[in-house]
Amino acid sequence: MSSPRRTGRDMSQLLSDFGHELPTTAAALPPMKQPRLFRHVPPSGARTPGRGWAPTAAPVVSYRMTSDQAAAFWPFIAGPGLPPTGAQMGVDVLSGAAFHFDPIGLVLRDDIPVTNSNIICMGKPGTGKSATTKAFCLRMTDFGYRNLILGDPKDEYERLCHFFGVEPFVLGPGMSARINPLGLGPLGEGWADLTVQEAKSRAAVVFSRWLTLVRALVGSQRIGNDRVPFGPSEEAVVKTALHDLTGYAAGNSTLVETTIPRLWHHLNEPTDALIEQCRYASRQHFFDETRLLRDALSQLVSGALAGLFDDHTNIDVDWNAPIQSLSLSRLNPLGDEAIGIALVCLNSWGRGMREIAAPGDLRVVVRDEMWKAMRLGVEAVKSLDEDLRLSRGVAGRGGDIQWANAHKPSDMLTVGDQGSQAANIARDLMHLADIKILHGQKPGVARELDAMLGLGQQATDVMTGWAMQRKGRALWLVGERTYKVETRLHPAEETLTWTNEALEGAA
Repeated sequence: MSSPRRTGRDMSQLLSDFGHELPTTAAALPPMKQPRLFRHVPPSGARTPGRGWAPTAAPVVSYRMTSDQAAAFWPFIAGPGLPPTGAQMGVDVLSGAAFHFDPIGLVLRDDIPVTNSNIICMGKPGTGKSATTKAFCLRMTDFGYRNLILGDPKDEYERLCHFFGVEPFVLGPGMSARINPLGLGPLGEGWADLTVQEAKSRAAVVFSRWLTLVRALVGSQRIGNDRVPFGPSEEAVVKTALHDLTGYAAGNSTLVETTIPRLWHHLNEPTDALIEQCRYASRQHFFDETRLLRDALSQLVSGALAGLFDDHTNIDVDWNAPIQSLSLSRLNPLGDEAIGIALVCLNSWGRGMREIAAPGDLRVVVRDEMWKAMRLGVEAVKSLDEDLRLSRGVAGRGGDIQWANAHKPSDMLTVGDQGSQAANIARDLMHLADIKILHGQKPGVARELDAMLGLGQQATDVMTGWAMQRKGRALWLVGERTYKVETRLHPAEETLTWTNEALEGAA
């Protein structure tokens, strides 16, 4: 039987004889249980105070919808953006994408709920409303658009005109510029080449525009607290007089341009034929029934605006220029009513210039301080209403982007008593514009907009909070879509838009 095998001493034993101990390996600890990141909670909730326990599970229903449809439940979800065409205005902060804007292009698309290119821009002074307007005008010139500023009460667009090398026309007492609101404009050309039916149709357009103007001008005059009435009898008298003055009643092949002083003189010294055609029993009967009409026209001839709109147009407008502006700053000492009357006259003149626009002649028509014209009475409101309804062009020709600026909805709704015809038409103007740009507002004004447009609490908070924190921020309502947009300007544009002059009189 063999003896057991002897083994040698290992290194640790040898070192221990000399008083050295090698470190030993610690015993492995048992594996620790990993903590749970999530705890299972039953459908009824955790049975712990403050944990939302409920005796029954809440019913949960899932719906499948697009991001466009989801905006009905949460209006500020990043839905589909606008097509990347037109002026790049800034950033859509909900999606982070660039925000492009082309109103007429939107009208031509079937997938976007926009039927007209009218724009109403509102905001508290100093929130960037004027800058957004001018930035849009500037950038749309790259897409073939030209700009027409129908009355600039504060010379806000003077810098922009000078940038394009254009000098604004100045209207005011002692100035040489004259504009005839009864001018024929392009409609006065080419009558000899028209058929009888075409001539009648064109004449109907001309006389309709003139009647709208005269109705607004007469209705702007007051008798105490009431406006001068302009009913069917007054309309018949004015229409008959215009037929006589233009030669239409005599069957002339070409209409002769007339003026407001000539119209007043023809009514103040009527012919026997005019009295007979208007079916008045006598000359005295005519004078008695038309006294208010004649006195109202007399104020326009010899009143504060004498010498501005009482003669033939003597300015030569270059319609191929990128921009044209009519300055009204010299009328500010005359008061808001005088400026309002001037705006009504310019609106009529501007319509005359655009009634036969060439195909593809696209314009951005800016209407600043429009509330001053609307406060002239219901007829002035009707005149503006007609202008906005022609934004799609006449007979498929031309096409305008009507851009109207105001401070707040009360500027428009105070044109008459609550529930009056003027107030109702003014309210409809807000709905007539499919595009609304709402800059920062105080809470009270934001609530007015909410009540008028049904914006909701989130939109109201945007106007009173986010939009007030920086100039250029606004809530854009494009049809039924909502966008939070911040206008971005190139440093070179800031001198044309973010000027002190613009902010002091932001309109």
